[in-house]
Amino acid sequence: MLTRRRTWSALAAAAGLALLTATTPIADAQPAPARGLYSLQGAHTSAQRTAVANAGVDIAGSSDGTLSVVATPEQAASLRANGFTLNQVGDFDQLLAQRSKGTGVYRAGDFPSGDEGYHTYAETTAELQKAAKDHGDIAKLSSVGKSFEGRELNLLTIGGGDNKPGVLFTCNQHAREHLTTEMCLRIVNRFTDGYATDPKIKEMVDGHTIYVIPNVNPDGSEYDISGGEYHGWRKTRQGQGVDPNRNWDYKWACCGGSSDNPGAEDYHGPSAFSEPETKAVAAFVDSHAQQIKTHIDFHTFSELVLWPFGFTEDDTTEGMTQEEAKRFQDVGKEMAGTNGYTPEQSSDLYITDGDVNDWAWGKHKILSYTFEMYPKNGGGLDGFYPPDEKIGEQTTRNDAAVDIIIREAK
Repeated sequence: MLTRRRTWSALAAAAGLALLTATTPIADAQPAPARGLYSLQGAHTSAQRTAVANAGVDIAGSSDGTLSVVATPEQAASLRANGFTLNQVGDFDQLLAQRSKGTGVYRAGDFPSGDEGYHTYAETTAELQKAAKDHGDIAKLSSVGKSFEGRELNLLTIGGGDNKPGVLFTCNQHAREHLTTEMCLRIVNRFTDGYATDPKIKEMVDGHTIYVIPNVNPDGSEYDISGGEYHGWRKTRQGQGVDPNRNWDYKWACCGGSSDNPGAEDYHGPSAFSEPETKAVAAFVDSHAQQIKTHIDFHTFSELVLWPFGFTEDDTTEGMTQEEAKRFQDVGKEMAGTNGYTPEQSSDLYITDGDVNDWAWGKHKILSYTFEMYPKNGGGLDGFYPPDEKIGEQTTRNDAAVDIIIREAK
């Protein structure tokens, strides 16, 4: 099976680039290399963006050919040597420290001061417990399994029961993308609190079963805010960490869309479903595959609506007919028309393999999308960590799109 290391030469050639020198992983006992946050121009095609990803940098966001990347000085120099323009926004770790300073007194176990509007794992759990208690007639709290460190992977089920078509919302696969947990909480609160007063919500809840998993990667999320500082952490917490959205068992590690280097930000793991988090969520979906018809996995950032496949640039291939591809496009564009996001096939951004959307569709024919949320451009750390004042407007921004994906569960 091909891995990123084996396919890099071909991808670089496709992008018209010289082969970049991979950065040698640094032993745990040695200090990590300085990381810079850069704005990278010149990656206008999927092949070029895939080549950038294969250089080992951490691609945080993409907009109109400009990438936000975190890179070591060696990686940045190699990219420049291959024709890309990189403008350094700042030292990534210093920017994290500055962003973490906040405006008040830090409370142990919380987000950095000033960002207390975000929900920690414990606060998220409390919100789910309250929703289940206050709306016991339509809501039930359970768990699909446990994380590596033993946290429950909470599942709130809202609505009609096992005989109704289901829609799944997952959030926080990537640890630092805390705005996505708020998105899942928005869905929970909207469809429970609004049930008694909003006829449209009542109709959707009565006609469907809505499944919400707000924290797919709770260990990573909690680590990312530990000590009252943001750490820029993306992966799980087993070993050096695995990118959970490269760990799904469909076209896993097949096509140069993930890394076989354990130190890389998009490391796919030693095997598909090596992570208890992805394995548990997948087992839940497997057991409800006849019911779950649609799915959105929320990420940040870049304001995109993405659909399968990620592992190939072909619109149609084995497992995707022209009619099916058109449905993905039509629904994706309709959702993007409500929130102002850019709709495109996932591989139009860059090649990925082992991601949840490809797995959900490839294995179960679930109409599965990724939403890359606010902001569109992340010139600074607001791309990673938008201020909590943005939570309300940026989660309600997706209300109409959520309604569409529920409508499509049939």
